[in-house]
Amino acid sequence: MTETRQISVTEMANGQHGVVQNINGGHNVIERLHALGIRPGKKIVKVGAMMMRGPVTVSVNNRQVAMGHSMASKVTIELLEA
Repeated sequence: MTETRQISVTEMANGQHGVVQNINGGHNVIERLHALGIRPGKKIVKVGAMMMRGPVTVSVNNRQVAMGHSMASKVTIELLEA
């Protein structure tokens, strides 16, 4: 049995894969993320992040999207084994 670990997108390492579990934000944050294709059940890959709390880039639905550090910290994911 494998242990599942849930973390925020900001805690993922570049290249790590995960499945979105929850969005811990208000209505506006949830709507913005849904517009980007980030919603519970979607598989995402962290592509990169700027240093010092800058934007975070992830791949979802075969396209790359960027979001602010604060918004990315509200997305809880379950890591997938590579």
